[in-house]
Amino acid sequence: MLFFRRFWKLACLFLINLGAYFGVRYVMQTLDLHLYAPNSAHFYNVNVVLFFLTLFLVVYYFRIENFRQEMLLTHQNKSLAQSLEHLQATQAQLVQQEKLASLGALTAGIAHEIQNPLNFVNNFSEVGLELVEELREALNQETAPAEARAAAMAVLHDLAQSQQKVHEHAHRAGTIVQAMLQHSRASTGQRELTDLNALCNEYLHLAYHGLRAKDPTFSATLTTDFALQLGQVRVVPQDIGWVLLNLFNNAFYAIQQKAEQEPRGAYRPTLAVSTCRVGSEVLILVRDNGTGIPAAVVDQIFHPFFTTKPPGEGTGLGLSLSYDIVTKGHGGTLTVHSEEGQFSEFTVRLPIS
Repeated sequence: MLFFRRFWKLACLFLINLGAYFGVRYVMQTLDLHLYAPNSAHFYNVNVVLFFLTLFLVVYYFRIENFRQEMLLTHQNKSLAQSLEHLQATQAQLVQQEKLASLGALTAGIAHEIQNPLNFVNNFSEVGLELVEELREALNQETAPAEARAAAMAVLHDLAQSQQKVHEHAHRAGTIVQAMLQHSRASTGQRELTDLNALCNEYLHLAYHGLRAKDPTFSATLTTDFALQLGQVRVVPQDIGWVLLNLFNNAFYAIQQKAEQEPRGAYRPTLAVSTCRVGSEVLILVRDNGTGIPAAVVDQIFHPFFTTKPPGEGTGLGLSLSYDIVTKGHGGTLTVHSEEGQFSEFTVRLPIS
């Protein structure tokens, strides 16, 4: 408003001088024709000087005002750039905090998953030691060489199978540890060829056993239908793994809520995960038969800080960040189809190239 007030003052002054200039010019022309006016040229020159002085002041004022506006815009642009950097840093921090929070929830599930293969390793190691002892005894017996050789070969066969099991389950334990480390590690943003079937299966069991560790009474049927021809897809495995973990956790939460509402034995909790390839895209479908999502809010579930969970149980960032990872980070889509009280199905579409 101050700018416009100054502008109108200068504009009025300019118009007054402009009117005076043409008025004096008209009067001087009239006097020259009819009367002789001494010093009329002096008055005329003074009026011309005042006119151009006012014009100069107007131009100078606008130059100063433009410079001031440019400085103000530059300052505002710097402030906006700093705010954008701060928001990006805050978003990255929120993503990492969500990952760490989900990692904490997975700790018990990971311990359970690791314990199973370690039990196999211990058991088969003991069996291997027993087989070695049997082989030693067979070779020390005073029997026919052919019988000793046959007994030794049988023991060696069992020993080889036992050691193969040890190797398989030790590899399984290592895979679980790698998945845990990969999930907790800050994402580099670098895409790499990833087996999405294995990634889905890994995080599905981690999420399931993580929930069972907190609630041993919880049980659900897990069904998978992974397309064998899917192949490897170039994605950021840490980010897509986090998206899957969030979808699985939400599905188990909905299943658990419905199980508490239904009479015992009347409800069979089920979570189905499938993958397929459609044209130049791969699809990951996560479908549960839980509580579903109300139609009134289904369009808001990907909004930041929106949650259907009670206060203290959800931050409202999980699906929002998952949506950004899939759409902005990978050029894909994340959609949902749900019927309240019946089911929810999330579909992740990722381009292959």
